[in-house]
Amino acid sequence: MSDHAAPANPRSDLVMRTLAGLAMIAVALIAIVLGGIAFWLLAVVGSLFMMAEWCNLHGVPARTKRIAQFSLSVPLAVMAPASLVLQVHDFFSLGLLVGAAFFIVIITHRRELGLGILYCGLPVLALVIIRRQHEGVVFALWALALVWMCDIGAYFAGRAIGGPKLAPRISPNKTWAGLIGGVILASLFAAFMHRAYGLPLRMTLATPLLAVVAQGGDLYESWLKRRAGVKDSGNILPGHGGVMDRLDGLVPVAPLAALLVVLPHFYR
Repeated sequence: MSDHAAPANPRSDLVMRTLAGLAMIAVALIAIVLGGIAFWLLAVVGSLFMMAEWCNLHGVPARTKRIAQFSLSVPLAVMAPASLVLQVHDFFSLGLLVGAAFFIVIITHRRELGLGILYCGLPVLALVIIRRQHEGVVFALWALALVWMCDIGAYFAGRAIGGPKLAPRISPNKTWAGLIGGVILASLFAAFMHRAYGLPLRMTLATPLLAVVAQGGDLYESWLKRRAGVKDSGNILPGHGGVMDRLDGLVPVAPLAALLVVLPHFYR
């Protein structure tokens, strides 16, 4: 979530944020329903944009940024549906992702780029695994939407209630009321998914914790921006900043959600 200062026209800013947010949610929902190549491609595009923004936040030169994006694109390519490339095991994709992280550190001597490869690539692998399941539409919707609900609940609860700041040195606009509002809305959404679409109980009960994790991902990106001296990770999304500003909460949530999804397979 981007850390915007108080806008000159709050109503206009809210309309812009709402319209852009609805458009992004619509695109994500279409990709979730279509699955396969469409879902993978949207995740890959988002990941490569995030890698570019990660490099910008760390002051990486343009040429090195391109090398980092190319390095990330290799493991992202093998995560494609089997109809595009040879079917590979998920552990191979994970190993290739870790290998790409080591490779970029070795050739650039910048450890933060290795972390960036994992930061931008792990969520893609997790989401691809989630969507590939038999109930992949429900599971992917839950994983993405719990982060959306957390952001929405935090935004409106923080504005309506205010109160003590959550981490004033990192993100002055975030409050404890916002955190609680985000957790409550995400939890209510998961309860609805459980009742209406049979979301497994383990995922439903884990949602409040994942909502807190999403807020932690938000704060981590806020720390990166504060260290870089910028308000947003980019400006590609009207009213929302960069792609990282929208997906910061999903980065830590997606791998944990994938573990919850595949957990029963380890006991078969």
